[in-house]
Amino acid sequence: MSERRIRRAARILLMDEHDRLLLIRFAPKDRRPFWCGVGGECDPGEDFPAAAVRELFEETGLRVESCGPQIAARADDYLTLEGEPITSDERFFRVITRSFTPDTTGHTQIERELIKEFRWFTRAELANWHEPLFPVNILDLLDLEAAQ
Repeated sequence: MSERRIRRAARILLMDEHDRLLLIRFAPKDRRPFWCGVGGECDPGEDFPAAAVRELFEETGLRVESCGPQIAARADDYLTLEGEPITSDERFFRVITRSFTPDTTGHTQIERELIKEFRWFTRAELANWHEPLFPVNILDLLDLEAAQ
């Protein structure tokens, strides 16, 4: 078996003025639908903060100059939506904005096929949601302060 590729990704905890978190519902054909935040893989040579700014714009249409300081990091082994086994190296950033309807014109073909819904979640909704949320410790991440 070959070694897993390290997949560097920036993740954004996008909060609105009502302390709600924007999540995206993915519905792949080969597994149960799930929800996760905005974000994606870093381009070659791109650092995590730059990837966070770019991914935020591509996935939601929201332009920011900076995603602020990193608040968390995590690593995990999983299959990407394309079916590639990877080891993730994910960095999390918090962005606070006014509630808006995401603009999907920047989505890739696979995002157009798999993304079924955007939703702003309260913490109570997150705690009791009936479909998987990723990462599983998303509520804990919302309570973290910026890394010193």
